[in-house]
Amino acid sequence: MARGAAPLARVEELTYALLRAVAGMLFAFHGMQKIFGMYGGTVQHFPSQLWWGGLIELVCGPLIAVGLQTGWLAFLASGTMAVAYFQVHQPGGFWPIQNRGELAALYAFLFLYLSARGSGRFSVDAFRR
Repeated sequence: MARGAAPLARVEELTYALLRAVAGMLFAFHGMQKIFGMYGGTVQHFPSQLWWGGLIELVCGPLIAVGLQTGWLAFLASGTMAVAYFQVHQPGGFWPIQNRGELAALYAFLFLYLSARGSGRFSVDAFRR
């Protein structure tokens, strides 16, 4: 390992896979709340915008978690979170800490990164190649 390199550089691909898996599954829980009313959520009714957002969370989350078409699905998830931030949270104030939009903003940028990076070495996409 080169001097000054990150201490966990040897396990970079593994930690990326863990990040992708955890983020995808946590995202899916939000979809479960909106579509099924699970985990203290409220069922959103078809064809509301919140229902469509919940469907994107429910479908994209697990697929991103396992690394199947991560680039495209994470891009869709990123856009969904950007819309959520600007439509739902932004009217509550400019800063995410004011409008309770930290999670939407963080998901938007996290999924944008996953979209740029792709599925990675430990993924269904890599297995299929």
